Amino acid sequence: MQVIGANLEMLSAELAGNDKLLRRVESALQAVWRGSKLASQLLAFARRQPLSPRVINLGRLTRNADDMFRRALGEGIDIETVIAGGLWNTCVDPVQVETALLNLVINARDAMDGHGKLTIEAGNAFLDDNYALRHAEVTPGQYVMIAVSDTGCGIDPEILEKVFDPFFSTKSEGRGTGLGLSMIHGFDKQSRGHIKIYSELGQGSTVRIYLPRSREDEDAQVESGASPVIGGSETILLVEDDEDVRVTTAEMLSELGYNVLRAKDADSALVIIESGAAIDLLFTDIVMPGTLRAPELARKAQQKIPGIAVLFTTGYVENAALLGGSSGVASI
Repeated sequence: MQVIGANLEMLSAELAGNDKLLRRVESALQAVWRGSKLASQLLAFARRQPLSPRVINLGRLTRNADDMFRRALGEGIDIETVIAGGLWNTCVDPVQVETALLNLVINARDAMDGHGKLTIEAGNAFLDDNYALRHAEVTPGQYVMIAVSDTGCGIDPEILEKVFDPFFSTKSEGRGTGLGLSMIHGFDKQSRGHIKIYSELGQGSTVRIYLPRSREDEDAQVESGASPVIGGSETILLVEDDEDVRVTTAEMLSELGYNVLRAKDADSALVIIESGAAIDLLFTDIVMPGTLRAPELARKAQQKIPGIAVLFTTGYVENAALLGGSSGVASI
């Protein structure tokens, strides 16, 4: 999908002025986006979704997303937000939290058929040893709890235990993928949290998400607006074992004005580095074939070319662990 999407983006730039062909390219890009979203949801269910956790306050995040939730619900549903005083912080990926809450809000809207009341609550919670004994995956301790409750049709007790299964859905065909709750479940477990559903037929449902408390201060919010892509004239050594990805990435970087050197693995890249070539950035995948690993390649490059920048890339969160805690990882 990366190769398809990148080539379609480059093609759209070349088709400027041809509205008919641009519409077709845009339609193809939308299909790539949907496929990428589906893959992301499956990775989340498998707890392999790359996360970018930071210390946040769930109360502040929920209030900031209030307008988005109201637009998703429509005018026929009342929404109430209840945030407890002295709410603790938690360390999670805020984008994933927003996505999880939006999924719950949309599920609640559908369960209420467009009319009813939705309540979002956030508070501090302590899951004790007795609770942990009844839920083997829970570690006793302090959590921040956020709950979404609706006055909808409720869930049949016979299928309640299946709601986290991927592709399972009670909605009619065409109204959902059946991945919303499974994605939330995977994200929650990957964040060392806990999720619980309470439901009664004809009375509604409540989904509670528990995320571990963080005693650190909330990270400062940095607003980043959209900005035009600006290239440069520096030299980039691109290291990627997948030929299609390597070729496409090199073409995109070249179109931005960069001088691109290519290598199919870390061993080949080291040969280029030791040749004395002037390189400004080492742009490398983490896991590749060959005898040399990406972190060792980076160390050798920095020894040979002092001041060289290094950008690690990976599509899988577990690969980041191979860097031994390095923060210079971008997911592509």
